[in-house]
Amino acid sequence: MLIIRVISALVAVCASFAPMFAGESRPNVVLVFIDDMGWADLSSFGNTDAETPNIDRLASEGIAFDQFYVNAPICSPSRVAISTGQYPQRWRITSYLAHRKKNAERGQAQWLDPKAPMLARTLKQAGYATGHFGKWHMGGQRDVADAPAITAYGFDQSLTNFEGMGPKLLPLTRSLDKQGNVKEGRIWADAERLGEPVTWMQRSEITGGFVDAALAFIDQSIEEDKPFYVNVWPDDVHSPFYPPIKKWGPTKRDLYLSVLEEMDRQLGKLFDRIRSDKRLRDNTLVLFCSDNGPELNAGRAGELKGYKTHLYEGGIRSPLIAWGPGLIAADASGNRNTGSVFSAIDLVPSVLTIAGIESDAKRRYDGEDVHQILLGRSAASRVAPLYFSRPPDRKNYYGLKDLPDLAVREGKWKLLCDYDGGRSELFDLDADAGETRDLSAKHPEVTKGLVSKVTAWYREVVPALEGE
Repeated sequence: MLIIRVISALVAVCASFAPMFAGESRPNVVLVFIDDMGWADLSSFGNTDAETPNIDRLASEGIAFDQFYVNAPICSPSRVAISTGQYPQRWRITSYLAHRKKNAERGQAQWLDPKAPMLARTLKQAGYATGHFGKWHMGGQRDVADAPAITAYGFDQSLTNFEGMGPKLLPLTRSLDKQGNVKEGRIWADAERLGEPVTWMQRSEITGGFVDAALAFIDQSIEEDKPFYVNVWPDDVHSPFYPPIKKWGPTKRDLYLSVLEEMDRQLGKLFDRIRSDKRLRDNTLVLFCSDNGPELNAGRAGELKGYKTHLYEGGIRSPLIAWGPGLIAADASGNRNTGSVFSAIDLVPSVLTIAGIESDAKRRYDGEDVHQILLGRSAASRVAPLYFSRPPDRKNYYGLKDLPDLAVREGKWKLLCDYDGGRSELFDLDADAGETRDLSAKHPEVTKGLVSKVTAWYREVVPALEGE
């Protein structure tokens, strides 16, 4: 009887994984990670000033998540989190990586340690072809020219911009002056020393350049009969803004919207290729989100308070779309998940489960396996709270003075405070997503408990931050 029960249990486990796969093939994964796009910048998330039909189609055929978070309100640590499944503080990356002296002044590493538990490396070791196409910004920028190549982190192939080591696309620019004359130039030319070969192309077309490189890599992977994991991480929609001249506008917001629409158009080629090929459509998971909130006077976060660099919702909540007709539950297609709370660190263990790869017990992920949520089979949330710390160089930014240092999200509650637990603010996000009503005085026990948790978390990651 015991043997029969064991066999039955194994059959049940196998059956629970069977719907994730198309035939016997392991699923492909494409992660599209946009730069500085606000939570409400897609028309599918409420933008009425611009149209993003290609991305919106992903949402209409997949699942849009309203309460997805990235794990930092600024680029480099956000990229570390989504790549490793760990809080970026553990790797001493807490703000954007800049010049060597500035990194040292902020207590930062000069680049991400290659020993970090990279999702790409784990997938490569399991037989995946792995490619990175687009912005890196986890080492190799400005005067930091001795960082490891992107391929040292588990990627078979890479193509990046001026903030990474290895082959790159660099931008030529066309702009209009106040008299309507076209001005031509190039930016970040000194990044040529950070890797070869270098291709110069119009800034307004570079997303398409990364897409073309990704598609060539996908075709090569198909020829070699390998599943693939591909990062497509555009420069867009980060400033400075250089849309096509025909879409030039008079204000920063106008230029931003033009770049947003052009990015959507260029990404459409990637989405159409996957959708139109049955082998890919039935066996590919596309994940789409932004690395942090919007730049002031460019993108927008709707009712959410704050911008890029802030720990308020507008700085850390991101529009996530999951698309995969052969992987996502059929009855979830086109749904909007408004209640599930999870984050970028959760994507790593979740993707590994979807790929049928057991997590190595030696890897201490901060992320949780939420693949059932991601694939539309659950409306739950991650179990543990989510923790955040502000970039150390952003105490005052975008007109807000003395910004809080720490934040925690647990259930409906969001608390912000300083490193010592002082100046706490408590918000009920179910009733007040805009963080307009501080309830800390009304709920002192909740406030006390969350202050204790977030300060304890920060004390845990401080030794890593100080290199101890």
